[in-house]
Amino acid sequence: MAVLLFPASTRFPAQGPVSFGERWLPKYSARTSVGDITSLRVITAVKTPYLPDGRFDLGAYDLLINMQIEGGAEGVIVGGTTGEGHLMSWDEHIMLIGHTVNCFGSKIKVVGNTGSNSTREAIHATEQGFAVGMHAALHINPYYGKTSVEGLISHFEAVLPMGPTIIYNVPSRTGQDISPAIIEAVSSFSNMAGVKECVGHERVKCYTDKGITIWSGNDDECHDSRWKYGATGVISVASNLIPGLMRKLMYEGENTVLNEKLLPLMKWLFCQPNPIALNTALAQLGVTRPVFRLPYVPLPLEKRVEFVRIVESIGRENFVGQKEARVLDDDEFVLISRY
Repeated sequence: MAVLLFPASTRFPAQGPVSFGERWLPKYSARTSVGDITSLRVITAVKTPYLPDGRFDLGAYDLLINMQIEGGAEGVIVGGTTGEGHLMSWDEHIMLIGHTVNCFGSKIKVVGNTGSNSTREAIHATEQGFAVGMHAALHINPYYGKTSVEGLISHFEAVLPMGPTIIYNVPSRTGQDISPAIIEAVSSFSNMAGVKECVGHERVKCYTDKGITIWSGNDDECHDSRWKYGATGVISVASNLIPGLMRKLMYEGENTVLNEKLLPLMKWLFCQPNPIALNTALAQLGVTRPVFRLPYVPLPLEKRVEFVRIVESIGRENFVGQKEARVLDDDEFVLISRY
């Protein structure tokens, strides 16, 4: 049986049973208000770096989080798609959330990805995530083993009482859209912070017209979603690399010149499924080691060359880290299948 060890300083929130329909769910005292989450404009879906043996490189991770704070990001998603939570054990996952809270929780909001295609797992992971201090949870809809509309509503109803919650809609990965009817059905929950929406501008406007907080989940659409369709901000992959410029894009009004300047980078980051390009880029910048947990492998040589050119066109000073961008040879990358 796996045992999670929490630091002595960890404070566990008070809880007691609360009746919810036919079920009994734990009720957590709030560490963070929903308003503290809905005010965030730049949330980085942060990368998880690895050591050559496949374990977390917490030194590199801490430096990357500090770079996000210095660049003006206001929150981080820990163990999301970009952070490869799906390649972690739950022990690793909760440890990384707790580590992030303990080291940086006073400077940046920590949103733990505790979603699962199993409602039981989602409940358990969310309990643990709030127990180690995360400020909010990120919840995806059940994937592969898809369920009905009623099942989706029940799934979200089971996790929303625990604390501030962002629902994540990305049908390209889950194979199932979280429709507006579902979001509206759960929007009355006091812990419903908003939606990370990847479907597009029309969906964003559908929600913002109803007063529902939305973060764009698409870097290449976030400028227009923010300034033309009412989105609060972005949950970003690109901000791993250029947090300061992403903050400028979300805070300083319409800036089509900057947006167009950044679009080649944003498109490059999704030339293959995320987080392949980001992992490659951070290694090329010397911010993380060139270590990949399989099934992810680095981008091919021509794409690595393209990234160096993109860095030059935007300006190296706008990217995280201090080293010059390198192309890297194929044999410099380490691919880990057991960790």
